[in-house]
Amino acid sequence: MVSKPFTVDLDKPLVFQVGHLGEAYDKWVHQPIVSKDGPRFFANDFCELLTRTKWWVIPLVWLPVVCWLVSTSIQRGLTPTEVASTVVGGIFIWTLLEYSLHRFLFHMKTRSYWGNTLHYLLHGCHHKHPMDGLRLVFPPAATAILCVPLWTLFKILSPPSIAPALFGGGLLGYVMYDCTHYYLHHGKPSKGYSQTLKRYHLNHHFKVGSKGFGITSSVWDHVFGTFPAIKVCDKSR
Repeated sequence: MVSKPFTVDLDKPLVFQVGHLGEAYDKWVHQPIVSKDGPRFFANDFCELLTRTKWWVIPLVWLPVVCWLVSTSIQRGLTPTEVASTVVGGIFIWTLLEYSLHRFLFHMKTRSYWGNTLHYLLHGCHHKHPMDGLRLVFPPAATAILCVPLWTLFKILSPPSIAPALFGGGLLGYVMYDCTHYYLHHGKPSKGYSQTLKRYHLNHHFKVGSKGFGITSSVWDHVFGTFPAIKVCDKSR
């Protein structure tokens, strides 16, 4: 007797369903549903609330932290010029981290129940429902958890006066990334770099998911050979 393939019921909470898809999960999650109405993730209302974040919460929460980190480096003896260059260095580090996370973690292939479930929570939900405005940015609680090991690494590898501003630059880069990502999905640029960036990112969603991993910039895609072919980009105009 041949078992029927598992079918996800979109009218029920999704998170604990997607794991049952097994090897079929990757194909399913890359067949987007274009709707501003996002699905329900959890039956529990509190857990559901934690998955929804408005875009403006990100700068509201993290920009004060960036300012505190920068002021800490100033108090520890860095000049304004040194602080500025260190912050720029942190932003540069973030751009590489942004690319690396998106390419190697967010697009990892999963087959197991828990692998599929965790991937869906991390990034798969965004590809399945790319216009869900409340799940485009990373919830602050999750970001705070991820910041702990990164901050520890910065403290180990950098002098005490540099570490706060360098980490602050990285955090500023993250804020720019999340706000840019939201704009690329819901903004309506008519020309210029923002329109090019929007076309480049939506091409990643709807045409070639294995290319175009940068969000705020395509620089690292050019460096590592993952920039989509020009003909493909032109077709998405």
